[in-house]
Amino acid sequence: MFSDIKPHLVELRKRLGISVITVLVMFFVMFSVWQPILEWMTSPLTAVLPKGSSVVFTKLQEPFFTALKVSFFTGFIASLPMIFWQIWLFVAPGLYDNEKKMVFPFVFGATFMFISGGAFAYYVVVPFGFTFLVNFGSQLFTALPSIGEYVSFFTKLILGFGLAFELPVITFFLASIGLVTDKTLKDFFRYALVVIFLVSALLTPPDVLTQFLMAGPMILLYALSIFIAKLTNPYKEDEEEEGDE
Repeated sequence: MFSDIKPHLVELRKRLGISVITVLVMFFVMFSVWQPILEWMTSPLTAVLPKGSSVVFTKLQEPFFTALKVSFFTGFIASLPMIFWQIWLFVAPGLYDNEKKMVFPFVFGATFMFISGGAFAYYVVVPFGFTFLVNFGSQLFTALPSIGEYVSFFTKLILGFGLAFELPVITFFLASIGLVTDKTLKDFFRYALVVIFLVSALLTPPDVLTQFLMAGPMILLYALSIFIAKLTNPYKEDEEEEGDE
């Protein structure tokens, strides 16, 4: 039994090693240009800050660690094609020959959907959320957001939307190898709604509009996933009846 597991562990270690090395290389590349990247990341916040407010740091080490966060985050994003490729290479030995040919659609589709989710968060959700947060109580307080806390919040939001937009790609893969059907997703829909709104509440600012801006696309993505599963691996009533017999 252990002899069967060992080759998989060796392969997993290899794929993780390549992914980590890629992220580290891209980290150093991004660290050389972290300042313009940070300006791009903070532009949605500075655009809604009232006059007299500015982004500050409250600890001596905060600017340095913020630069590290920015470099690691953007290095991870830049490494996504390689990471998705390594994921595919790890699962490929268990696939049929015709399924192995989907490597490029999987890598491209997964990368594209993650970037699309991050772009939707940056250009649609972030402006609404930050406008609400900055303006709330602005007559009583002066907004002086901490750069370290802002970057942590920003990266969590982008990663959350990026992962949420992976749902159609994951569904296509699982349906292609026969693990899910459209009926599976339809039966799970009521539970998926609860999960979607919980995730939206955790990852977005505490206002209903912003939460719906995340929950709405996720529900549409789930509906799209049902359609993808129906095209890729439709549920067949005849097979279930044969199984009951």
